[in-house]
Amino acid sequence: MHIILGGTGHVGSAAAKRLLEMGEPVTVVSHTGSQRYEWERRGARFEVADVFDTEALRDVFRTGKRAFLLNPPADPSTDTDAQEKRSAAAILDALDGSGLEQVVAESTMGAQPGERLGDLSVLYDFEQALRRQPVPVAVIRAAYYMSNWDASLEMAINEGHLASMYPADLAMPMVAPEDSGRAAARLLTAPRGESGIHYVEGPERYSPNDVAAAFAAAIGKPVAVKVIPRDQWEATYRKLGFSKAAAASYARMTAVSLDGDFERPASPERGTVTLQDYIDELVGRAARQSARTAGSHRP
Repeated sequence: MHIILGGTGHVGSAAAKRLLEMGEPVTVVSHTGSQRYEWERRGARFEVADVFDTEALRDVFRTGKRAFLLNPPADPSTDTDAQEKRSAAAILDALDGSGLEQVVAESTMGAQPGERLGDLSVLYDFEQALRRQPVPVAVIRAAYYMSNWDASLEMAINEGHLASMYPADLAMPMVAPEDSGRAAARLLTAPRGESGIHYVEGPERYSPNDVAAAFAAAIGKPVAVKVIPRDQWEATYRKLGFSKAAAASYARMTAVSLDGDFERPASPERGTVTLQDYIDELVGRAARQSARTAGSHRP
C-alpha cells in the first residue's frame, strides 16, 4: 500500500493517479473529505487526517509500506515559515514507529540552508531531518511549478498581462505537477532502499515571456509581462493577503533564487508536459468550469 500525503493536491494527485494506472494499491490522505467519492470511485482508499495530528497520521502510515511525503503549504496569512516547520516536524514524528520501509519526499530545486527563505530553507531542513531517520528516503527536487502561474489566468484574460518578479526573458527550470507526480510514482515502486536526490523539470526551460505567449495562444488575445521591481515585492505579497512575515520570506526566497541564477542540475529527469500543454489544459479546465457554473444558474 502506497500512502500519499497531499493526495488531493497537484503533485500528490498526479502520483496517486499514476500508481492506480500501474495497478498499485493507494491510500489518498487529505485534511478534508471533500474528494472521498472521486478517489474511491477510482479504486483508492481515502483517509482524512490533519498533518498536525501525529497519532492519526502514524496510524495511517501503519496501513502501508511506502509513502509520498509532501509538506503542505501554509496559509499565506500566517507566518508560513513557522507553520511549515511545525508541519514538517509533525510528519517526521509520525514516521517514528510507522513501520514504513521507504519514503519519497517532495522538495524544491534550490533547497539550501538559511533563515527566512521560504520553501528553500524549510524544505532543505526537511530533507536533512529525513536523512537522519532510519527509513530510506528519496528526495525529489522539483523545478518551479507551472501551476504557480494558475493565478495569472484571470489577469491574462481580463487585463491582457501577467505579473512577474523575474525578468521577462529569464529562462528557468519549470515543471508540470503531473511530471513531478509521475516521478514520485516511479520512485515509490523502485526497489527498496532507493535514496538520494532526484531532480525533475520539464522538457525545456521557459521564461515569463514564454508563459505570456502560451496564455496568448490559449486564450486567443495578446498577453504581455509586467515585471514587478524588487523594491515592490514585499508590498505586492502584502496586497495579496500575505502576512508581514510571509511576505518577507517569499521576497527573500525570490531574491535568492534569482541572484543564485537558480539551481541547474546537469542531468535532471525530464518530464513530457510542455508549458503550452499545461496552459492549454488550464484554460480549457477553466472554460469547462465556467460553462458548468453558467448552466447551473439557468432558470
